[in-house]
Amino acid sequence: MSGIVLSAAVRQNLLSLQSTAALLATTQNALATGNKVNSALDNPTNFFTASGLNNRASDINNLLDSIGNGVQVLQAANTGITSLQKLVDTAKSIANQVLQAPTGYTTKSATTSSVLPAGSTSANLVDGVAIKSGEIISIAATTGIPAFTITLTASESLAQLNTSLAASNLTASLNSTNQLVITTTNDAASSTIGAVALTGTAGTATFSVAAAPVADPVSQATRASLVGQYNNIITQITTTAQDSSFNGINLLNGDNLKLTFDETAKSTLNITGVTYNAGGLGLSSLTVGTDFLDNNSANAALAVLGTASTTLRTEASALGSNLSVVQLRQDFNKNLINVLQTGASNLTLADANEEAANSQALSTRQSIAVSALSLANQSQQSVLQLLR
Repeated sequence: MSGIVLSAAVRQNLLSLQSTAALLATTQNALATGNKVNSALDNPTNFFTASGLNNRASDINNLLDSIGNGVQVLQAANTGITSLQKLVDTAKSIANQVLQAPTGYTTKSATTSSVLPAGSTSANLVDGVAIKSGEIISIAATTGIPAFTITLTASESLAQLNTSLAASNLTASLNSTNQLVITTTNDAASSTIGAVALTGTAGTATFSVAAAPVADPVSQATRASLVGQYNNIITQITTTAQDSSFNGINLLNGDNLKLTFDETAKSTLNITGVTYNAGGLGLSSLTVGTDFLDNNSANAALAVLGTASTTLRTEASALGSNLSVVQLRQDFNKNLINVLQTGASNLTLADANEEAANSQALSTRQSIAVSALSLANQSQQSVLQLLR
């Protein structure tokens, strides 16, 4: 081709055709790929900036899977907390049934005084028997009843004495001979009263040895059944806590969770797990023949259950807060990925309407250039006619 001589007009038209063909190829490539920048040769600045944005979006997108798993771990723990709370409430219901059940004893422990010592005052604790200020009733410790003393006043009434005895689950009354009888209340029905004495300046009154309470077989059978039901709930609390896991992580069984929110690993959230089996909540199984014998035992169980319920509510609040944070960061990352990808697209995507118009214009230009080349060749064709 280098040996062929072309006129200036022909050469100019060829150059125009080559330029138009190159532009048309670029336009067609943009239409085909949808990108106006497909390589660093097209626009280095836009290409590498868009690549950086897309890479960051990809890194953050990879984190979404672990964040999603974290959400499910928290959901599993929250579901477990909800179930544990229901189980604790069921255990409370069982303990309350004990309080509503008939007294577990046909006869409660009681002790009777000898005739109270006479005094010089006219105020009477027991009708017809005067006492002096400063006389003391003392009761020795026994199971369910602590040791304590009561200092009487000259104006002591039976009602005042009962007010003092109530804190120790005891009650005072008078029998037909005006002897003072001290008896356990329903709350301490399983207890046997310890040694009781009344001493003072007017002398000493002795009390009989308190008899042990007599159990009611039917009532105690009912209470034993409630112990069994309670223990089943305690077992379910432990197994429920152990089953509240997702993908091998259990926040209710001592596991911890660490979530990373950004590609640099600088934005993280550490969630410390708890151990909320029965032992972790301070709960334990009861013993038939020892527990739920009277109201005191039921009240003790209710107190422990109340603490466990408060603990669960506190943890539920903490889990809910962490779950909200994780879900907010999950939504934030999704939106950020969209922003990054949109920014990258703005730098590289082609305008289909513009490129289509360019293609039409270039096709027209190419047709015109071909016609112009044909006209430029006509002079040479005239010479050829002369040679013929």
